[in-house]
Amino acid sequence: MSTAITDSGSGMESQLDYSSQYVSFRVDGQLLGMPVNMVQEVLTEQMISPTPLARAEIKGLLNLRGQIVTAVSLRRRLGLPDLEDDRSMNVVTRVGEESFSLLVDEVGDVINVSGRSMEPVPRTLDPHWRSVTIGVFQLDEGLFVILDVETILNFE
Repeated sequence: MSTAITDSGSGMESQLDYSSQYVSFRVDGQLLGMPVNMVQEVLTEQMISPTPLARAEIKGLLNLRGQIVTAVSLRRRLGLPDLEDDRSMNVVTRVGEESFSLLVDEVGDVINVSGRSMEPVPRTLDPHWRSVTIGVFQLDEGLFVILDVETILNFE
């Protein structure tokens, strides 16, 4: 997705290309990412109110400046155990009319992958992980797994 931004001082337009930029984060040591244009904001640890009778992946609700956001444990959604200290960063996204906070171990930088090709998800990857990822990039630091956020947040 390209967005045109007008520089009010010069009247010139510049193109910002977000299609090759991904917000990176780690869960259980694995470098994961999602398209930067899907991220509303990144937050440090927040007060989460538990939600009785919710699915195991739902940690609860948080109040983000008056907006109620569903907090989803990405560890649980990926079939991983909870952290002992349960301190998580929040990657807030919006799918449809609802906002969600994906709880991750740590948030990294925005990674620009322009000039690199996304490779298909390896067949050797766990079937559940394969079902919630769209592809991988080979980086110097290792594999960068791109999540399918809409599938992650589809609880049907």
